[in-house]
Formats: sequence, structure tokens, C-alpha cells
Amino acid sequence: MPRLDEITSELDPPFAVVDLDAFDHNAADLVRRAAGRPIRVATKSVRCRELLSRALRTPGFAGLMCYSLAEALWLHREGVSDDILVAYPTVDRGALRELAADPAAAAAIALVVDSPEHLDLIDAAVGATRPDIRLCLEVDASWRPLPGLHIGTRRSPVHSANQARRAAGAILRRKGFQLVGLMAYEGQIAGIGDAPTGRPLRGAAVRWLQRRSAAELVERRAAVVRAVRALTSLEFVNGGGTGSLERTAAEPAVTELAAGSGLIGPSLFDAYRAFQPRPAVQYALPVVHRPAPRIATLFGGGYLASGPPGPDRVPVPSLPRGLRLTAAEGAGEVQTPVVGAAADRLRLGDRVWFRHAKAGELAERFTHYHLIDGEQLTAVPTYRGEGKSFG
Repeated sequence: MPRLDEITSELDPPFAVVDLDAFDHNAADLVRRAAGRPIRVATKSVRCRELLSRALRTPGFAGLMCYSLAEALWLHREGVSDDILVAYPTVDRGALRELAADPAAAAAIALVVDSPEHLDLIDAAVGATRPDIRLCLEVDASWRPLPGLHIGTRRSPVHSANQARRAAGAILRRKGFQLVGLMAYEGQIAGIGDAPTGRPLRGAAVRWLQRRSAAELVERRAAVVRAVRALTSLEFVNGGGTGSLERTAAEPAVTELAAGSGLIGPSLFDAYRAFQPRPAVQYALPVVHRPAPRIATLFGGGYLASGPPGPDRVPVPSLPRGLRLTAAEGAGEVQTPVVGAAADRLRLGDRVWFRHAKAGELAERFTHYHLIDGEQLTAVPTYRGEGKSFG
């Protein structure tokens, strides 16, 4: 903490910092885990152009996985990448018209679809006179061990090889579209920590589930890829996430991976056994009250993460060590009490440092990240700092 406080001594909190040594270490470790498979940077986990570009300059990273077509168009226009996959179907008619009006963007950006209704919507928005729209068919990667039991994210209706063949055929029969890729995100494997603190039985259950799900998915994903490749050539087959790089990289059917959160090292990744990213992003809150012994109250801090409500979605006090949130107030909109013996050493104006539970959402709270490079401090805008918000 003395180093963080010293380097940022001229800044008034709240503010967020990025330790570039940790960021670069995490990038190198992701590449190691990917074992030669190229990694698309998942932009939702970063939301800062400077950091996206830094990751793409790391050998082993190639292209972006965006969460919004409007975001993809902006990043392409700004020259961040000319290889972009929009990983969630878009119904943004204005963005679709912008894509169709820009041949360079249309050649660089692929849209995820999973049904003919997506094609109908695109045609209705942009008409027939346009460049071909590049498409990626999304396949549901969830595990369905029993009828009616669904384990994983709820995304595509395309689950089996036969369904993928039919969906690909429908795309290939439509003029104005080009099927270039397949995508399947195994959220039940990549997105769930297998070693939750203090919950050994849950950890054992998660590991059993992930082993069984991964074994099923290896065979099904390979069958899907064979079925679609029998109809057309594909530029890429995308899979995985930060939590499953080793497993997914070992699948011959997968040609590329996706990762983003592993660059940042948020607190949710403390619950994984196979890897441990360094905390690259932290934020500081100032002490504004000392209401009682062993308690310090901080300004702001209610930066809760998305997902099912629970203790793993709240920010974690990281420095000084030994602080914790209170059960009664937690992380609040305008104040956040912290308790513990270390609180007695805090004075008004001192900083308490936190880690966010999820990677990219913190960028929605701050207009700038302050990059720490050795002893140098440089401010760069987040998406929010550039006046951009994509959902």
C-alpha cells in the first residue's frame, strides 16, 4: 500500500488505477494457458481503448470480441482492430444501417446469430442493396444431462449438430449473408470458480459438474463443427473464456479462444484453482468519518457486480489488510463503512483500496484509469471517459 499511496499521492479519491506490470503478466499467462491458440480480447471485461490496444500488441492475442455492434463500429473506426466478432445478437437498427453503409466495417465485423429471425431483422433494417453481412452461428454450450435440466448460460436455441446443420443451411440459402464462424461459450465451465472460499463441498460439486460437462461438450462441439464444415468453410470456431482456456485449447475443433477478465484479475477469480491472475485494477476510496473505534467510513463505493445477488458480487477491501465490509451497510451509494483493527490506523483523507468483483464493470464508474508504469502515472479514458456507453 505505501507504494500505491505514494505514486498516487497527488490524486484525490475516488479513483482507479491499473498496474501495468500485473496487466502484462496476466496477458502473458493467458497466452501460456492458450497453448498456441489465438485469443480474442473480450472487450466487456476491459472497456478502455488503451488497454485493449495494449493487449492486442501482446503476441498471442488477435482480434476483439465485442458485446455491442455500436461498440464494434466505434472501435473499428478508431483503428483498434479490423477483426471483430460481436458476440451477442444485435437488434440495433441504426448500428446495422451504419454497418451496411461502410464496406470496410462490413468486411471487418462478424455478427452472432442463432435463428432465421435474426436474418429477417437485419434485412428489414438495411435492405438488400448492401455488402454481405458476415455472420457467426452461436451454438448453445450448456450441459443438459437430463430432460428439462439446463446447466449453463441461456443463449442460443441451437444445441445439437443437427440443429447447427439446419441453422447453417438457412443462412447459406439467404442472399446478402456470409457464414464465417461458429461460437460456443461454456459459461458453466469458464465462468464458475471451482474453489470457492470456505465452501469445500460446493467446490467439489462444481469440479464434478465441470468435468462431466466438458467431456460432453468436447464430443458435441466436434460434431457441430463437422456438420457445418460439411456445408461451408469457416474462418474460425470460437470457444472458451478466462476460466477454461486450457480445456478449450485442447479441443481440436476449436481454432481460437476468448478472454478478457483474466487481464484484470477481479476478485471473482480468487475462486479458481488452475490459475491466479494478479490484481491489475484497484480503486481507492477516501476516509471521511471515524464514527467509532475499529470503524472507518469511506466516501462512495457501492460498485456492485452484475449476476445473482450474493457476497461474491460486492467489492473486496484489499489494502490496508484486515478490513471488511459491514453486514448492515455493505458497499453503499454514498458511504461504505469498513471494520477491523486496521481501521484504527486510518485518519481522515487516508485511502482504502478495493478490488471489484467483475472485470469490466468498474470502467462504467470512472472516466479515467490511472496507469502505473514503474514510477510513472498516466491517465487514460475509459469508455465512459470517452462519452461511450453500450449497455
